[in-house]
Amino acid sequence: MTLANLIEPYVGRTGGLISALHEVQRVHGFLPEDTEAEAARAFNLTRAEVKGVISFYHDFKREPQGKTVVRLCAAEACQAAGGRDFIAAVEKKFALKMGETSASKDLTLEPVYCLGLCSCAPAAMVGDRLVGMADTGKIENAVERAKKESAS
Repeated sequence: MTLANLIEPYVGRTGGLISALHEVQRVHGFLPEDTEAEAARAFNLTRAEVKGVISFYHDFKREPQGKTVVRLCAAEACQAAGGRDFIAAVEKKFALKMGETSASKDLTLEPVYCLGLCSCAPAAMVGDRLVGMADTGKIENAVERAKKESAS
């Protein structure tokens, strides 16, 4: 399905641009390079306006994500509970920096700024599962569980 076909049903709707971008990302797993130009044409906007929307919302991805996404909280409460060391340990464990995807495309690490688990800091999210009082062992176990679930 072309980008135009994915975007067109949302033109003229309230919140149509964001809904169209979500649909493109749902189908492709990310927003391909031509998304800005196609959305700008469809919604009669400039590419800069579309780019501004894409860059404002952290859920929009410009590159494919790994099969499992590990979000590590980088907010103040988690930092106060050792979050910086925790993030460094996870980066070392998986040989990835925040924002990177493994060459095998099976894992992505990304920062998030609050998961609502401040009392259980440091916090993380592996796939759609929250992890409180996180450490590298818990993250490694959660990644293995996510891999098994996606394989079945």
